[in-house]
Amino acid sequence: MARTHDHPGEQAATDPIRLLAVRDTPLSLDEVFTAVGDDAAGGTALFVGTVRNHDGGADVDSLGYSCHPTAEAEMRRIAEKVAAEYPVRALAAVHRVGDLAVGDLAVVVAVSCPHRGEAFEACRKLIDDLKHEVPIWKHQRFSDGAEEWVGA
Repeated sequence: MARTHDHPGEQAATDPIRLLAVRDTPLSLDEVFTAVGDDAAGGTALFVGTVRNHDGGADVDSLGYSCHPTAEAEMRRIAEKVAAEYPVRALAAVHRVGDLAVGDLAVVVAVSCPHRGEAFEACRKLIDDLKHEVPIWKHQRFSDGAEEWVGA
């Protein structure tokens, strides 16, 4: 049987953006993974960003995220751009705000596409653009008492 890329499952979905949110409550891997489920997807890529215990050679005790009121709108703009560049069947992204401890989930993004390579590429583009363009700021608190603001 000849392979064809004309099958509807090889194309991007009409409305692939399934979940976008900025939340002050703990994030769920299951919620994001379920949101990108699609029978035509042969590959799903999921990225989880967690609070680590160090940065720039210093020990991190905790951090807080805050965002501009336009953060979700910017997430949507980026999600739409990624969906236009790749054959995305489904896409989801959630980011946490508020005070977080080491080990907490800070961001979870997932993309499903017809093939794994596309899913990896689209997921990487999604998280990289979210990190660089969405107005979310990180306030890190270090064990030596120092503090630092980082963000888009």
